[in-house]
Amino acid sequence: MAKKSKKQKVAEPEVVIEAQEETTAEETEEVVDPITKLKNEIEVARAEASTNWDLYLRERADLENARKRHQRDKEDALRFANDRLLKEMIPVLDNLERAVEHAAQDNDNNQGLLEGVNMTINQFRKALEDFGVKPINAIGVDFDPNLHQAMGQVESAEQAPNTVVSEFQKGYLLHDRLLRPSLVMVAKTPTSDATDAEAEELTSDEE
Repeated sequence: MAKKSKKQKVAEPEVVIEAQEETTAEETEEVVDPITKLKNEIEVARAEASTNWDLYLRERADLENARKRHQRDKEDALRFANDRLLKEMIPVLDNLERAVEHAAQDNDNNQGLLEGVNMTINQFRKALEDFGVKPINAIGVDFDPNLHQAMGQVESAEQAPNTVVSEFQKGYLLHDRLLRPSLVMVAKTPTSDATDAEAEELTSDEE
């Protein structure tokens, strides 16, 4: 029997790929009116421009506020640069004023000395005013915790409650900033006992 020299090949079945018909651009894409497309692009550009303009205005406002704040801080630093020095000078003025008060109570032999010290005090006050230091008027005004420091209360039928009736130490302002508060006594309403006693005195006087 003759041997086969070559194996017979089994024919593989052919895979038939059906060609898909290519669709045209007109069938897949929507037909957009060029004018409508242009209007949409313009609206987008306008919205973006408006947003950028708002951001620009905000940044500019922040920059301007920062500039003003820096300028204000610089001016305050210059105005209050002598704060510590002036605080040290005011007690010297206090002592001069006390010396004048005591000398005036002794006798009339110190008139020459008093005049000289008073001239020194006036010069001192003028120098302080030139630096923006102003005394606080406390007596007879309503107590203000921003300007006054209460040392106590005193009953008074003549002064309205919460009115400054006396001053232990004069206060000062440096421009519009408190340099030293006034040490004061504040009036309060008299107690009922005192009021009753006054009422009895008035009644007896009328009789």
